[in-house]
Amino acid sequence: MTRQIALLANPTAGRGHADQIFDAVTARLAASGAVVEHLIGDDAEHALELARKAAADGVDTVVTLGGDGMVHVAVQALAETEVSLGVVPLGTGNDFARALGIPAGDPLAAADVVVRNHPRRIDLGRSGDSWFATVLAAGFDAAVNERANAMRWPHGDLRYTLAALSVIRSWKPVPYRLEIDGVVREQEAMLLAIANTESYGGGLRIAADCDPADGLLDVILIKPVSRLEFLRVFPGVRQAKHLTHPAFERIHARRIKASAPGVIAYSDGERLGPLPLDVECVPSALGVLVPPRA
Repeated sequence: MTRQIALLANPTAGRGHADQIFDAVTARLAASGAVVEHLIGDDAEHALELARKAAADGVDTVVTLGGDGMVHVAVQALAETEVSLGVVPLGTGNDFARALGIPAGDPLAAADVVVRNHPRRIDLGRSGDSWFATVLAAGFDAAVNERANAMRWPHGDLRYTLAALSVIRSWKPVPYRLEIDGVVREQEAMLLAIANTESYGGGLRIAADCDPADGLLDVILIKPVSRLEFLRVFPGVRQAKHLTHPAFERIHARRIKASAPGVIAYSDGERLGPLPLDVECVPSALGVLVPPRA
């Protein structure tokens, strides 16, 4: 049977080159004999509607052309279905693609991964009706995201740097109440992250070596330190230098309940909402097309 592929695109991705990349990826997929349908959402809500309809109509694969935000949209539509997710990463972060060995910076190489059609089932995190594929942040990192989203200037990485410097000036350890696989714990921490893959924020390896197919989520805590020490430690997350710091703790868990006053959570870089939240790992919830070695 002819393979049916839906290409879900963010028209603003690719730093102004989305049209050329879109056409080239379409041609590469079609050259494999697949029928390619184009899904262009006006916004995230519209894109999700289109992806859900494509999955219900029986496409074999939904391919995202964009960043982790577009992957997040597709995951909402494809979780716990037999429709595979393909990823052509065009974002600035591309943490999901990086976790699964999907080429970033080379759209045609990523399209070739889709053509080879090698699926891998991975876990997803779920909180209420919302799914996440990478990391749920509920501490300093989420506060930085919240602050950066409220800023109109500057753009790019500098915005997050300035947001981080703004947040850290008044940041204090958060008094969390956690229930981890039924065990209740009161813990102050600078940062709480619940990870399905190892990185967020464009390569910050907060949960380095996290396995997205082990049936568990990685609960990451950075326990109280001074603001100066936190500023010294946090930049090293990109190289996973924080793993040996005495304030770092990792717990593998299936279910987590987290509450704390005044904390807004983000998942896959998208605003999820305030704590408290119930989070669980759903094993093998998503099929992703990956290079055979991944």
